[in-house]
Amino acid sequence: MISTSRRPVTARAEVAGPAAPGSRPRRPSRARRALRQVRRHWQLYLLVLPPLAFLAVFHYEPLLGAQIAFRNYNPTQGIWHSPWIGLQEIRSWVDNPEFWPVMRNTLSVGVYSLLVGTPCTIILALAINELRSPKVKKFVQTVTFFPYFISVAVLVGIMQLVLAPGTGLVAEVARVLGFHSIPNVLASPTAFASLYVWSGVWQTTGYGAIIYLGVLTSVDPELYEAARIDGASILQKIRNVDLPAIMPTAIVLLILSLGNILTVGFEKAYLLQNSLNLSTSQVISTYVYEAGLTQGAFSFGTAVGLFNSVISLVLIVIVNAAAKRLSGSSLY
Repeated sequence: MISTSRRPVTARAEVAGPAAPGSRPRRPSRARRALRQVRRHWQLYLLVLPPLAFLAVFHYEPLLGAQIAFRNYNPTQGIWHSPWIGLQEIRSWVDNPEFWPVMRNTLSVGVYSLLVGTPCTIILALAINELRSPKVKKFVQTVTFFPYFISVAVLVGIMQLVLAPGTGLVAEVARVLGFHSIPNVLASPTAFASLYVWSGVWQTTGYGAIIYLGVLTSVDPELYEAARIDGASILQKIRNVDLPAIMPTAIVLLILSLGNILTVGFEKAYLLQNSLNLSTSQVISTYVYEAGLTQGAFSFGTAVGLFNSVISLVLIVIVNAAAKRLSGSSLY
């Protein structure tokens, strides 16, 4: 009975003959190996499906609407049936007299935020890391992290209550001190960038410091012990131990921040905007809103936003390549 059941196999082996010396066993195809992996770890792939569906629906599907930047969009014809016009809207944006003022305002606020926000975040993380009392450390972290949960509308409301001329907290304090003429900083074109940047520092520095604190907790304690034995001061320990440890993370976050340098937040810029500071508060995001929605120029507004995104992508690629070449740390 045994010889009967194995006969076909023996016959096939005789037909195929012995394997050639030096020949490698035939490997399954890449698709078959991938399918085997999916079957083996199907639970993990099932967990991945919801975030993939979220990305596909809310991040990739809307990209199809970006094509109206190259069409003469007509709501009655829809996105897919409006006629193509090529780069006409992008050329009209570059030739627009408001192109350079809006770009200058956006760049000035973006660079200002980058130059102030990153050092403040690192300094706060280093300062919290040096606190020895756990209670004080938790208190400082809570106080600095709390503003992150305040919405932009509430933040701007607080700023107006504090800085409003005549009725604001600063005006009341100044009046008590004998000052009767307080400048209206909310309407000053030169003060808009500082209001935008420093309110953002107050709101997000505590949140950003958590990332660096997480990196600092992974530093080998023997390095701190060696620095203490060598008699290093706090500043020397920060310069020789802490800063080298957080530098790769700082470079990656800097690259990501440079990618958003032209993406000045719409909500705060729009809420702080008024007719008196419009010369410096008109940034790309507010201009896209006014041109694309309030004036009904949907193709033009999309072209401006798409132009902004392309410039941001180019900046990320350039800075990432420079950081990879200079420091060895990069985003990809």
